Amino acid sequence: MRVPGRPGPRRPLHVRPPAPGGHTLIRFRRTLPGQSRRPLLRPVLALAIALGLGACATRPDPSDAEAVAEFRLNNDPLEPLNRGAYFVHQGLDTLLLRPAAEMYQIFLPPEVRVAIRNVLANLRTPVILVNDLLQGETQRAATTTGRFLVNTTVGIGGIFDRATDFGLLGHTEDFGQTLAVWGAPEGPYLFIPVLGPSNPRDVVGFGGDLAMNPMTYAGSGQTMEAITITRTGLTALDTREGLIAPLDQVNATSLDPYATLRSAYRQRRVTEIRNQAGGGQATSDLGIGSGIQGLRR
Repeated sequence: MRVPGRPGPRRPLHVRPPAPGGHTLIRFRRTLPGQSRRPLLRPVLALAIALGLGACATRPDPSDAEAVAEFRLNNDPLEPLNRGAYFVHQGLDTLLLRPAAEMYQIFLPPEVRVAIRNVLANLRTPVILVNDLLQGETQRAATTTGRFLVNTTVGIGGIFDRATDFGLLGHTEDFGQTLAVWGAPEGPYLFIPVLGPSNPRDVVGFGGDLAMNPMTYAGSGQTMEAITITRTGLTALDTREGLIAPLDQVNATSLDPYATLRSAYRQRRVTEIRNQAGGGQATSDLGIGSGIQGLRR
């Protein structure tokens, strides 16, 4: 039994050949408690580096101009890692997300689901307004403000989208789009399990949207915690429910659903960033990976 504070057991350092007297000489060193064994970490670090390098897509031969152009267009240097994340996502979706969305669709009538979607979109209005202003879109900011006032009052907390009846059409904005307007590059394509397609710019934008959301600072009591959890759960259910048919079609008809979703996400984000027609109304999503929702509109 070792007494705390004393050196640990002596361990053999190396064994010398038998001495002239026929005795084997063994040298010992003491291992102090907590002593670092850096040599043991080297294989682990080597394995981590190997896995990291293996996660990168193989660059095409520079002499193959067509392959190089496609590689740059895809902008997916982490494709093996992303496909692994997509595989994990598909498993989670099959076991949890899709069944939950189907139950949500079965047990709640369309009118209730629309009302929930309207309320969630109305709660997101402050984030959209801040991003309108950061992009210098004063006209869109005025529309966003008008929608929030009308739907919060006449629409009874956003349950009904009365603003559309007054010609105030909704739109979506998030900090990822704002960063794009400011000239920030999107970075490599990323696929995040549960959240879906994204990129480093939209991941940063997700954090920015959380910082802009007044509900982030509304309090930390049990009531606010319950509201936050409920809102997050309903957002996930509403988003996945709206994608049941489109994603089923992609999985059934596409030879490579992963590549199809990557392309759909990119096209949708370009449309949203440029504020083009068909860019979409305000949704209940949280911004990250929102481009994929173009499949349901």
